[in-house]
Amino acid sequence: MTPNVLRKQYESGATVDELVAASGLSYGTVLNRLHEAGTVMRTSWQTRRMREDPQARQRLAAHLRTLYEEHGATLTELAAAAGGTRRAARLLLIEAGGTVRTTQQTLRMRAAARAAERRKLAVSLRARYEAGATVPDLAQECNYSVATVYRLLHQAGTHMRPRHRHSPAREPRKRS
Repeated sequence: MTPNVLRKQYESGATVDELVAASGLSYGTVLNRLHEAGTVMRTSWQTRRMREDPQARQRLAAHLRTLYEEHGATLTELAAAAGGTRRAARLLLIEAGGTVRTTQQTLRMRAAARAAERRKLAVSLRARYEAGATVPDLAQECNYSVATVYRLLHQAGTHMRPRHRHSPAREPRKRS
């Protein structure tokens, strides 16, 4: 049995013991061939789960692809979600038809998402400001500094109200 044949059978749900019995190879030889073929090994509980639900691997792969492509997750985050390694997550992503991004592509994707969220916040702040809220109140509600709220309002194109003097009016000084 070639390493790739063993890998396909293993990934279909066969255990190492079953592959040993079917192939007549030793346990160590089967393991070596699986590793040689780049097989990501499962734990016993993953094998049980896979056997209980044969479509589980495909659903997991599809879920990871969605997280990766639509939510900008990294391979490390996918590994955490799947309870495995980065390598296993990468293989599942590829199995589901996904394409692995470069680090720069991920950074650009996340920066664009943050910029969109910030624009959304700026528009929300503008609406509340134009409805009568004060900048200090908005800053306190959002847990931002007053300067940040002013900057966001400016970015949203907000027409600012005139500043008020809150201290009593002073009489002009008389010069002698």
